[in-house]
Amino acid sequence: MKQSGFYKPVLNGLIWSVFEGAATDLDELTETVTSYISFCEDICIPSRTYLTFNNDKPWFTAKLRCLRQAKEDAYGKGDRVLYNQARNTLNKEIRAAKRTYAKRLKDQFASNNPASVWKGLKAITNYKTPSPSTEIFNRSLELCEVPSCFKHSTIIPVPKKPKITGLNDYRPVALTSVIMKSLEKLVLAYLKDITGPLLDPLQFAYRANRSVDDAVNMGLHFILQHLDRPGTYVRIMFVDFSSAFNTIIPTLLQAKLNQLSVPSSISQWITSFQTDRQQLVRIGTLMSRSHTMNIGAPQGCVLSPLLFSLYTNDCTSKDPSVKLLKFADDTTLISLIQDGEESAYRQEVEQLAVWCSHNNLELNTLKTVEMFIDFRRNPPALPPLSIMDSTVAAVETFEFLGSIISRDLKWDTHIDSIAKKAQQRLYFLRQLRKFNLLQELLKQFYSAVIESVPCTSITVWFGSATKSDTRLQRTVRTAERIIGAPLPTLQELYTSRVTKRA
Repeated sequence: MKQSGFYKPVLNGLIWSVFEGAATDLDELTETVTSYISFCEDICIPSRTYLTFNNDKPWFTAKLRCLRQAKEDAYGKGDRVLYNQARNTLNKEIRAAKRTYAKRLKDQFASNNPASVWKGLKAITNYKTPSPSTEIFNRSLELCEVPSCFKHSTIIPVPKKPKITGLNDYRPVALTSVIMKSLEKLVLAYLKDITGPLLDPLQFAYRANRSVDDAVNMGLHFILQHLDRPGTYVRIMFVDFSSAFNTIIPTLLQAKLNQLSVPSSISQWITSFQTDRQQLVRIGTLMSRSHTMNIGAPQGCVLSPLLFSLYTNDCTSKDPSVKLLKFADDTTLISLIQDGEESAYRQEVEQLAVWCSHNNLELNTLKTVEMFIDFRRNPPALPPLSIMDSTVAAVETFEFLGSIISRDLKWDTHIDSIAKKAQQRLYFLRQLRKFNLLQELLKQFYSAVIESVPCTSITVWFGSATKSDTRLQRTVRTAERIIGAPLPTLQELYTSRVTKRA
């Protein structure tokens, strides 16, 4: 019989130093502690099996299912009195279930209990004795070694787009130890403090007071400033790497970390983090055999994006007319061309290909595309660009860090896209309104789910938008009618975001 109320007392009352004294090495200590925690979970935490149906409403309970069956049975018997009685009982219980569900939603949105917050803070701060993870973390950093059980990963293929045409349309996301993620966060904060001042100024990931909006705005600033001059145009190459995170060479990364003044103990710990990793692939209930990996940084790990940024830190442009913008593995080459002189651009592209070859990165020439921005009166046809004997395709629009850029630098396509997404989410607001949620809670939902869509990159596009933003304004007015209260306009949201960025 599982005793759910004994799980926390069992862990809190345990003398964890017993494990520390009995273990002979870090792996044994980690395996013993995690195995004991799993044992306590199996003993103390109850497990239940629930039968659900895809078409069930969230408020439809097992009791309602029984009442519905009783109504159908009465209908089958032809007993009109019994049928009416069962129908009325079912309708009454449905109304009660909807009220209960609405109350639960309201409580969920309005849970603002300072006492509960303080109780949670005491549970995660120094108001308790150090957990065994503290000893494991300290030993791991001291020995420059990551416990083997923390390096086990389950790879889940996640589709990148709705229609799958091949294996390249999946993103291999790694499910790793939750305890290991906590240790990664500690190392992440330490690495950011050390390497921040030494990073490439055009790398916008993991930089204080920088975001994707800053990267897009910086790129647009370079482009517009250059196009103000006569006889100019711009060529932009949006670079795509094949399995970027999975190609990092640990020894090469360690050498680059040492050049960035990272202590050798931390760089050795990171090498241990990358090597001898056991991973398997899971699709539904099917699982592959486990394989040992000694290269790369799994997608889904806390450290992986920063490690890739540090790995590519020395990938920069040598020519001032070619800007190389980076946001983790998103890399963009912007060439500011004057009077048709493209030699610097083509040389930088060749140098990028050589750098990738030396650093084990593979350019995906099928997904690497180019865009021409040319406002000259009679622009000539521009010669195509080739990388490794493959011609780079030219595109009219491209989604650059969440913002759809068009070669005419207008925002109609981007605004149409976010307006469609925002209008689709109005459906959920209407459904919540049917449950008679409080007006304040509806406004909170609107702010989190609908308003967040145009606000994601509003500082990028709103200042240049014209009449094309009327679809978004219509979405705001529709939401106002549903909620029955005024909402911030796009102009107010834009002003607020710009003020915060200033």
